[in-house]
Amino acid sequence: MSDVAYDEDFGDQPAVDPGDIAALNDVRPVPRISVQAFCETEGVAAPIGRMGEDRRMAKAQTRVYMGGIPAAVEFYQSAPTPNLIILECSATPDILFKGLNDLAEVCDPNTKVVIIGHHNDVTLYRELIKNGISEYIVAPVTIAEMMNVVSTLFIDPDAEPLGRSVAFIGAKGGVGSSTIAHNVSWAVSTLFQAEVLIADMDLPFGTANINFDQDPAQGIAEAVFSSDRIDEVYLDRLLATCAEHLSLLAAPSMLDKVYDFDPDAFSQLLDVAQRTAPYVVLDVPHVWNGWTRRTLEQADEVVIVASPELANLRNAKNIIDTLRKLRPNDAAPRLILNQVGMPKRPEIAVSDFADPLDLEPIAVIPFDAQLFGTASNNGRMLAETDAANPIVSSLSNIAHLVTGRGVVKEKQKSGLKGMLAKLKKK
Repeated sequence: MSDVAYDEDFGDQPAVDPGDIAALNDVRPVPRISVQAFCETEGVAAPIGRMGEDRRMAKAQTRVYMGGIPAAVEFYQSAPTPNLIILECSATPDILFKGLNDLAEVCDPNTKVVIIGHHNDVTLYRELIKNGISEYIVAPVTIAEMMNVVSTLFIDPDAEPLGRSVAFIGAKGGVGSSTIAHNVSWAVSTLFQAEVLIADMDLPFGTANINFDQDPAQGIAEAVFSSDRIDEVYLDRLLATCAEHLSLLAAPSMLDKVYDFDPDAFSQLLDVAQRTAPYVVLDVPHVWNGWTRRTLEQADEVVIVASPELANLRNAKNIIDTLRKLRPNDAAPRLILNQVGMPKRPEIAVSDFADPLDLEPIAVIPFDAQLFGTASNNGRMLAETDAANPIVSSLSNIAHLVTGRGVVKEKQKSGLKGMLAKLKKK
């Protein structure tokens, strides 16, 4: 995460408002900048500190100090100024402008300054902007407001929009996370006619090439081991085409070398991938190390696939609790229960599985060895194998949810079938 420091402890802060989470969904990651805030009240310092911990500020360095403008003037007499200074001031306009004049004498002229004031005064706002202040905000402030200000100041408004990244991970090995990820990718590409890029991140044992009946000579290994060369053109050469709107960055699935990576080994690749396709699906292996943690931390959406048994419940809870701490300004991960109703296997009821997680599953997929086995052995997707199967409808619902389109409402049954269904309900 970003380097966030405080000159005092603010204690436990309340959970982020759901409105803030929704407002932050479209905020782009901030470039490598330095941000320093000088606040007068905890109510302003706390959201700025939380902003600095946000995954979209991962490249930035954010520091929060108390003392307002006087503390800033004293601090910069012996310290270099950052890219952005945020100042809280509750004083009258005359005292505010005097403090800004003192700050100008010790501040780099290229540094951007944002003022958080306590006076809702249009005349004051215009005068501050006229004197070179980048923005004036009236307290109280929210994380979403601060993130939008920072992104507006440092992100090119004409930049191409970034693709949405969706990371799938299994609560335990063998629960079908990869299969669900591949089929949801297929659903997104076919339902919405949108370009989807799948990255199989399980380099030694990945199955995407088998599931899509592909045997590319190159793939994700070349991208990771040559991260300094990776750009849109190079990435395009590594992609295998699975369908009209679906591309695969395949894993080598070989054990001729070990795959030990630094936490940021995949960061450049994922940045380029998100500039290449509107949807990037990350098939994350069931391991816990620096780069898998960083991948889940930085993804726009995280989906956990689990089977209804005790080890899955324990692992799912650990992952969800960890991600809630790593991603305080994001919605909770999505949960899919897979392989439900496996013959002769004792299972935890869906409601009993969901309660400890404080998370309702977005899909409950029944065990169907015939459907999944046939599709896998033929290198085909479930929709290609049996388009009328209810499981395919569940995958379509998942595709709508992870792309931000909401849940698909079931069509009302008509005619005799509809009448019978209503009678059964009565």
